[in-house]
Amino acid sequence: MATHPPDDALRVAELEAQALQSDPEILRTLGPPLSRRSPFMIGLLGAAGVVTTLAIARIVLDTSSVLLVIGLSLFLAIGMEPAVQRLMLWRLPRWVAVAIVSGLMLLIVFGFLAMVIPVLVGQLQRFLESIPSYLDDLHRNPTFAGLDARYHISQQIDSASRSIANGTVFGGVLGAGKVVLSATASTLTVLVLTTYLLADMPRIRQLIYQLIPASRRPAAILLGDEMLAKVGGYVLGNLITSLIAGIGTFFWLLAFDVPYAALLGITVAFLDLIPVIGAPLGGAICTLVALTVSAPIAIATAIFYTVYKLLEDWFLVPRIIGRTVDVPATVTLVAALVGGAALGIMGAVIAIPIAAALRLWLREILLPRLDQA
Repeated sequence: MATHPPDDALRVAELEAQALQSDPEILRTLGPPLSRRSPFMIGLLGAAGVVTTLAIARIVLDTSSVLLVIGLSLFLAIGMEPAVQRLMLWRLPRWVAVAIVSGLMLLIVFGFLAMVIPVLVGQLQRFLESIPSYLDDLHRNPTFAGLDARYHISQQIDSASRSIANGTVFGGVLGAGKVVLSATASTLTVLVLTTYLLADMPRIRQLIYQLIPASRRPAAILLGDEMLAKVGGYVLGNLITSLIAGIGTFFWLLAFDVPYAALLGITVAFLDLIPVIGAPLGGAICTLVALTVSAPIAIATAIFYTVYKLLEDWFLVPRIIGRTVDVPATVTLVAALVGGAALGIMGAVIAIPIAAALRLWLREILLPRLDQA
């Protein structure tokens, strides 16, 4: 191995000492910065970006269930905010308004479950016991008999009903218990987190607005508050109209002795949360069940849901939600389809208020900038 002679090393040291004596500030002088256009920096930044993106994607996938709960809680908190603001107009402190709204929400949810669960269990048991008789009636129809002979529909329905009745769908009694406990825990988590987010909503808004540059903050506050008002008005109004749909379904079916009135009422209430297709789908299900009573009652049920849908669109929605959302019908349909394809039922529910917020952003920010470009 080649080595430098000792004289060369001493000479280099002497030269460095002389340079320091002549210019003591030489050690404080920074060298030229690394060029961001150099191949090394481009490759380093590109690799760091890829690694960061993969890490974020992995974190999002691993915590998707938690993020869904947080998103749902935030969505509900925004929906309850108009009620809190309305109570604060009566000169109530915010914590009192939040306590009243949260207490009413908990009372409605748990009171509803306490009243409905026993009825649902009984009606579900009767429905499972009645499936063989329903299948026998359907076999008298030549069209269904032909389809059943080809696709074995009745056999699959009978197998599924036996699995539900025996508890094998959820893995037996222990599995069913785990499902019930998991659902109860998730519901409690959403309700508690919604209460906390509702209480901290002013601080959350302030934190978000502080992340915006001061020069653009006033416009961002006006635009953000209007977006939150649209989302909150839609959520609260949609919950109210869905509750009306479920109660109306229950009393209608109960008046004509249609079986499973409570079960169908809850089904319609949940389906009515889905825009565009929810209410017609619930009406179709109730009409099919009413057909087991008689054809005239089934026709009357179909007419009832047609009239109700018209009243909901032209009377209830304008008065409950008003022009808070103000989204055209075409945008509503497209948003519901895209949201449903991306996130399922939850995506379809939140698609319309998100579309309303995006429409407001386009109208107030993007389009004026494009007109001035």
